[in-house]
Amino acid sequence: MDRRARRSRKVVAEINVVPYIDVMLVLLVIFMVTAPMLQQGVEVTPPSAASKALPASDVPPIVVAVSKTGDYSVSGGKAPLSGEQPSISEIQGYIAASLKDNPKIPVLVKGDKDASYQFVMNAMAAVQKAGVDKVGLVTDQPSNTKAGGGK
Repeated sequence: MDRRARRSRKVVAEINVVPYIDVMLVLLVIFMVTAPMLQQGVEVTPPSAASKALPASDVPPIVVAVSKTGDYSVSGGKAPLSGEQPSISEIQGYIAASLKDNPKIPVLVKGDKDASYQFVMNAMAAVQKAGVDKVGLVTDQPSNTKAGGGK
């Protein structure tokens, strides 16, 4: 019995990381699968125009995108939209709710260069009815100024 009393078990001060690695790999797979699903909106190619960029702002703007087929999407602000393709009335409510949180939030309309003028005007009218005084239009810089050939 004295021999057993002399042998005491040593405390193991190691952390078993195998369960943590398993959890990390599961989360990695989940994020890899869900990340492409988070891309939403409509494909928009804005027209080109020689214009100066907006000054940097702490508040990200609300951007109403109009596709060439007349589909709308909204990014920015705080009020969530229901559904993938919001209607004009949903856009108007979204912007009005965002303006209640921050009345100085900039609102921009990004229309596709091949979109009907009517679709872009519908978006601008909805923004105006939501209470926005100034609406900006998003454009691309012409290709000659991108390459440094312009002023």
